[in-house]
Amino acid sequence: MTDKKPTILITDDETSIRNSLRDILEFEDYHVLEAESGKEVFDLLDENGIDLMLLDIKMRGMDGIEILTKIKEENYQFPVIMISGHGNIEIAVEATKKGAFDFIEKPPDLNRLLVSVRNALDQHRLTEENKSIKSRLPDVPDIIGESDAIKKIKKTIDKVAQTSSRVMITGENGTGKELVARWIHEKSDRSSEAFVDVNCAAIPADLLESELFGHEKGAFTGASSQRIGKFEQADGGTLFLDEVGDMSPDAQAKVLRALQENAIVRVGGTKKISVDVRVISATNKNLLDEIETGGFREDLYHRLNVIPIHVPPLRKRREDIPLLAKDCLQKLAEKDIMFSGISFTDEALEELKKQDWSGNVRELQNGIERLGLLADDSEINKEDVQDLTLSGGKKSDTFTDLADNVETFQKFKESAERLFLIRKLDENDWNISQTAEAIDIQRSHMYNKMKKYNIER
Repeated sequence: MTDKKPTILITDDETSIRNSLRDILEFEDYHVLEAESGKEVFDLLDENGIDLMLLDIKMRGMDGIEILTKIKEENYQFPVIMISGHGNIEIAVEATKKGAFDFIEKPPDLNRLLVSVRNALDQHRLTEENKSIKSRLPDVPDIIGESDAIKKIKKTIDKVAQTSSRVMITGENGTGKELVARWIHEKSDRSSEAFVDVNCAAIPADLLESELFGHEKGAFTGASSQRIGKFEQADGGTLFLDEVGDMSPDAQAKVLRALQENAIVRVGGTKKISVDVRVISATNKNLLDEIETGGFREDLYHRLNVIPIHVPPLRKRREDIPLLAKDCLQKLAEKDIMFSGISFTDEALEELKKQDWSGNVRELQNGIERLGLLADDSEINKEDVQDLTLSGGKKSDTFTDLADNVETFQKFKESAERLFLIRKLDENDWNISQTAEAIDIQRSHMYNKMKKYNIER
């Protein structure tokens, strides 16, 4: 079986030029398509997989630079070689800035054209192969720790991942319950399908059912179109119900029915829709106590709690704290050069182990970032850790620390803004929409800020 021929789209409003280029490229065994206007270009892009475009700059209607700009704005990934009979340095520079792979003058030199085409296609193929390889690699951080508790969790993950058994993960806030869920998914035969997470505590009770099961158009005020819920989105993959103990009684009843029947009904609908979903749940509550007080259904608890995994707090596995601290500092250095070359003294690591870290791994990570930001030199010492924590009886003043340790106003402003955003994301359990609303900025602005400051959960 031969490889599929690369498809090249020739865009030029002169028929003679298109015919000439078609003859050359088809002789070289390429599959060729033609367009004489911008409208034809985008009609063809919607219907065909294009590997390369030859694009004339001067055309009637939408010119080549406008077409190139729109191609890049709409995130088409194929390379574009610009061709022009009115070539000059300014146009070539503009085309290159807009993302063109090459710029060739008319009439094109045959060898020059074919070399450019081959190079562009080779680069595109390598880029797509790299994306494919990266997409197959799990983008999930390692579970860090060598304590007996962490070793037991990893062993349990290996055992249960290949089954379809439901798993319930318990533990305090910030212990890494979602990370455990993601590794169960990554090690399962569902790993090529979606991992869909729902924070049951972050969604208002009256919207949770729609979020989980979707809704039909007109199901309620504001339901202007049909919506696919999380169960359907996770079909074939894994649905992670975080903070399941905060689910409303009505939602609990519908989730139980979905688990019993392997089917859901959208809000406002009547048709049963079959779903193949592995459900992993997590909670920081004692659900047995919730059952006693009527806050959680016992039958749902037994459906979800087939395989229990408990993630202990850091104060129960203090030997893991130095490993987590060093890993966090290394990840910060990979994202931001200002953390490069900073390390802990042995005494600092011992001091970190003494703290209870009530917010667990999440609080520790924030503390390490602050220590790295405010470090006087390349080492974080015992005194730095003591200043950070409550061990001396007084919590250090973040504002004063920043003012004392950051030299320029711009750096102070950026550092303060970054710390503020992380704190607010923590308070809202990393629900970005909820955080943006809480601090009164647009969600798109929140995403831009997170990108700017390399803020990730």
